Amino acid sequence: MKYFKKAGIFILCGVLGLLSLTGCHGAAVQNQFEIPEEFDTSRQYEITFWAKNDTNVNQTRIYEKAISDFQSLYPNITVNLRLYTDYGRIYNDVITNISTNTTPNVCITYPDHIATYLTGSNSVVALDGLFLDEKYGLGGSELLFDSPKKDEIIPKFLEECKIGGSYYAIPYMRSTEACYINKTYVENLGFSLPDQLTWDFVWQVAEAATAKNDDGTFKINGQNVMLPFIYKSTDNMMIQMLRQKGAGYSTSDGKIEIFNDTTKELLRDIASHVVNGAFSTFKISGYPANFLNAGQCIFAVDSTAGATWMGCDAPLIDISEDKLIQFETAVMPIPQFDPENPVMISQGPSVCVFNKDDPQEVLASWLFAQYLLTNQVQIAYSETEGYVPVTSKAQNSAEYKDYLSREGEDNSTYYPIKIKAARLLLEHTDETFVTPVFNGSASLRDAAGHLIEDVTVSIRRKHTVDEAYLDKLYSDTAALYHLDQTYGSGLSVDKASLGRLPAASVILLCSLGGIWIVMILYVVITALKRRKNHNY
Repeated sequence: MKYFKKAGIFILCGVLGLLSLTGCHGAAVQNQFEIPEEFDTSRQYEITFWAKNDTNVNQTRIYEKAISDFQSLYPNITVNLRLYTDYGRIYNDVITNISTNTTPNVCITYPDHIATYLTGSNSVVALDGLFLDEKYGLGGSELLFDSPKKDEIIPKFLEECKIGGSYYAIPYMRSTEACYINKTYVENLGFSLPDQLTWDFVWQVAEAATAKNDDGTFKINGQNVMLPFIYKSTDNMMIQMLRQKGAGYSTSDGKIEIFNDTTKELLRDIASHVVNGAFSTFKISGYPANFLNAGQCIFAVDSTAGATWMGCDAPLIDISEDKLIQFETAVMPIPQFDPENPVMISQGPSVCVFNKDDPQEVLASWLFAQYLLTNQVQIAYSETEGYVPVTSKAQNSAEYKDYLSREGEDNSTYYPIKIKAARLLLEHTDETFVTPVFNGSASLRDAAGHLIEDVTVSIRRKHTVDEAYLDKLYSDTAALYHLDQTYGSGLSVDKASLGRLPAASVILLCSLGGIWIVMILYVVITALKRRKNHNY
């Protein structure tokens, strides 16, 4: 009997060990925050807020005013602002700080990045319970400010913040991509802008603009430089092209589908226009707005949030005045393959809250994060660039409607290109989409852009883009971005389900589980043998 007791103990330990492994594997799914019954206002809290800003000082002022106004409502909460020049730096610092348990309290970031933060950790708070809490949730009764209710956040924008079935962020601002067009040059080339841009139209005009004079200058502008079509974000370019074609990119559970025949077809077509000098990218040639404003580009695709740089009267022009060319600027949705059924990407920063040992500190962080959804912050920030507020509460307010109605009053607050860009998203929100978010989706996005960048560079270096080249590009890209465990195998990369670990970790955990099973079997078999011998 004692042998069976020993076997039972080993079996119990083994089961508990396997359960613990399972718990680690899906730990991030359980990041629900236990909300304190009351916020302790007798205590002092100091929280850190990491945000992104580059050259737009107006945005910095809005962050600072939001913090000042919030602290006047909650004098026991001190918010320390740390600004970064780009989201990549925020991402890298968060990853580093997770390992040392020194993450910020509140952070502006992207859902793709949050999915990686969650891998094997409970660093980010799941907000489902906080959304609905009667006292401190969205529109809660105990809040000292006018917070929007959950149903007042634009559903399309809120859905972007859901990872693996739970909300891990709130949207902060939203944008899409726009095509900023030198309408004057289009018409000088003998074309008229259609109601909806198509890829065929853009390529046709871009090719026409490559014609040169006998002295080598371009006919359209008389200059030595003309890059008719420049795309800033080639990852968005590929993602949207695939979506418009109905081709695979990735599944919701993280299976990589980008390495398909349609992608090859798109890359061949892009290559054919690079050959003639009709197309280039931001990474290769430089910022599209600078070429557009200098009369060296006709179609510049960039975020609607970049509208304040676009056009010869733009408030944030980056080139000297003597290089500016006067032209009429048009703002249109990105080119489409099927203009009757347009689709475009939805993008923009979100806000997440990081877990801490002190629930009161987390609640203080949530209060500040939620304050960023108030009308005064949403409208003020959206007026700095071509962003739109993420709440219907702000979008439908008299203040925001007044802002939109004053388009063209000046070239700063009411800069017409900026307001046209905002209207573009407001009018096409239902036609936007987002890509699946999982641990590895950020790498897949980088890979999508890399495919176009590599083809463009290769053509400029006089390489041939044929089937052999594309096959090698696929395998090299899959390896470079660690997608090779999926490419050619049909398996999912990190399987996209929230909190799942990298392949090496999964293999290790499975191996440990196997060892437990072998140990259990050994003990049981040994016990049975001893019992058999004892019976003899």
